[in-house]
Amino acid sequence: MYIPTIGLEVHAELKTRSKMFCGCKNDPHAAAPNTLICPICLAHPGTLPVANRDAIKSVLLFGVAVGGDLATYSEFDRKNYFYPDIPKAYQLSQAAFPFIKGGELDGVKLTRVHLEEDTARSQHDKGENSLVDFNRAGVPLMELVTEPVIHDAVTAGDFARELQLLLRTLGISDANMERGEMRVEANISVSNSGQLGTKVEVKNLNSFKSVEAAINFEINRQVGALEKGTSLHQETRGWDEVKQETYVQRSKETAKDYRYFPDPDLPKLQLGEIELFSTSRLVDIMPELPAVKRFKYSNLGLTDKLIQVILQDNFLTNWVDRLAVKITEPGTFTMAVNYLITDLSPQFTVREVDEDQLSVEHLTDLIKLVEAKKVTSRVAKDLLIEFANNDSDLVKVATDRALLSTLSEADLLVLIRTVITDQPAMVAEYRHGKVALLQFFLGQVMKQTRGAADPALLKSLFENELK
Repeated sequence: MYIPTIGLEVHAELKTRSKMFCGCKNDPHAAAPNTLICPICLAHPGTLPVANRDAIKSVLLFGVAVGGDLATYSEFDRKNYFYPDIPKAYQLSQAAFPFIKGGELDGVKLTRVHLEEDTARSQHDKGENSLVDFNRAGVPLMELVTEPVIHDAVTAGDFARELQLLLRTLGISDANMERGEMRVEANISVSNSGQLGTKVEVKNLNSFKSVEAAINFEINRQVGALEKGTSLHQETRGWDEVKQETYVQRSKETAKDYRYFPDPDLPKLQLGEIELFSTSRLVDIMPELPAVKRFKYSNLGLTDKLIQVILQDNFLTNWVDRLAVKITEPGTFTMAVNYLITDLSPQFTVREVDEDQLSVEHLTDLIKLVEAKKVTSRVAKDLLIEFANNDSDLVKVATDRALLSTLSEADLLVLIRTVITDQPAMVAEYRHGKVALLQFFLGQVMKQTRGAADPALLKSLFENELK
């Protein structure tokens, strides 16, 4: 039996105001090609780099979040290789002294996390010519390397999803894979001997679906080759999204091929002497992490599926956290979250809504009205639109508009019997098996009460009267 072994290398562009070693604006996806450039990121002779303090802080913050060992000393190295999208013919990266060693995320042990600069972007679809956009050259790029401890594609995909969530939670990267802000590379080998097999790297996977599909394809390809007696070679392969298969790009380089050496233009970093980078300072600015939120939301009665939806959207997460302060009863909290996701959230077409302008107390009061059956779900949905537009006192609005349910069971029975009397033909059809007509009868009373009747009670009373 062949056992797959998988290690991941993930690159994530960091959200800093400027690039890694110069003052150019860090916004390569929004600008026209070759407009966010300067002599430093174009590697003009005589220019000197300066390391971006915020990028270093972001990587160290990530290290604290994953429980890694933070370096007290570090340095940048030159990684030498020649491609059109490397303007210096070397990349400033880290070899022997990464900022983070060890750590763990989603049950997967990490080897290291280091910081480097991104390359430019080549475009090969321009007829006979290839074009290079240097806006991305020099963008701060965090690289994470896992231990080879993953043994299936699903685990690899789940790790990548959790990494994206953590990067967004920390606010250090948008990590949009479709824009290349997070890129996954998978190192895959198979073996039936207890020893690691020949490693093949699949580069630049830009979706979670592609990560899982490429790993599964490569496992099957390697097992098939070995069973036929074909030897495997260490190489770099690409992923063809259309054909859903990997293809050879080049033989795999080794660390020796890159000829790393410390960059002479950048000073050594005595991180242990810089208060800004101390663990205590980083802990002080650490937001609540996804694992903590999952525990908190689960204790408040939310399902794993609902929690995952919330954690993927900072807008929802912020609102749920605010509701959690006001509502501690699990059933009521779940009702509030469902209204938030299905009815309130879609009202905000601009997601960067100023939440300080919207009162969580007003929203909480509405949920309590629903739970007490003083307003119906239908009325609540209408009031949520009012809340989104005006942040109104929803109890006052419901009272002023006579939307509060003051109807007793006796009041409802009067209305029900009137409908039954007025619709003898439909009543006869219902009693002969056309039970779908019950919705028509319910609608008649709901119309008369302006949606204020309790639908569940109304349905029960109608069914009893129509026996």
